Amino acid sequence: MTAIAIDDEPIALEVIKNHASKVPFVELKAVFTNAFEAISYLQHNKTDLLFLDIKMPDINGIEFFKTLTNPPMVIFTTAYSEHAVEGFEVAAVDYLLKPFPLSRFLKACTKANELLALKAGNSRHTDYIFLKDGYEQVKVWFDDILYIEAAGNYLNFFLKNHQKLLTRSTISDIEIQLPESLFTRVHRSYIVANNKVDKYNKQAVFIGFTEIPIGNTYQFTAKTNL
Repeated sequence: MTAIAIDDEPIALEVIKNHASKVPFVELKAVFTNAFEAISYLQHNKTDLLFLDIKMPDINGIEFFKTLTNPPMVIFTTAYSEHAVEGFEVAAVDYLLKPFPLSRFLKACTKANELLALKAGNSRHTDYIFLKDGYEQVKVWFDDILYIEAAGNYLNFFLKNHQKLLTRSTISDIEIQLPESLFTRVHRSYIVANNKVDKYNKQAVFIGFTEIPIGNTYQFTAKTNL
């Protein structure tokens, strides 16, 4: 999913660039501190998503968006919550209130990616996810995932055929990217693939000979989904 960002504050653009670099399905192509300079880029380059500040010195971000003849999807970013209603009136994908953490940014991007998939007539999230492995992005099919275990700032993906992949992420961030119909968070450190569970009780889930604990706060979710 290609994207650009427009914000008159360079520090705000750095935050977006840093966040976007950690989202494997977002490719931030360009950033602009001047909205008018972005018009030419949008006219000549296919862009799926626009991160757009609302309160800028020369033009209001919402008014700028309304001037675009073939606008991409938009996620508004601003420090002022009073613009939220107006932002959603122009069919914004989401509205991020500064300062926003990576987890909130990721949630907005995931929503945009799902909308893009629907427009294309398919749903990417029913098939696979890209995970960072060193300097590469590796495609991992959902059906190959047995369970996921948190390990500090990293996650261990336990896969079919005794394979394992270590990627830098948090379990909360990855949970947002996984379809709720296929995966269940059963513990603060574990997510399991629903169709890989052989049996479970109040205390644990069993995938083959592996016992995975169920946290007290996740017992209802586990009982409902598994």
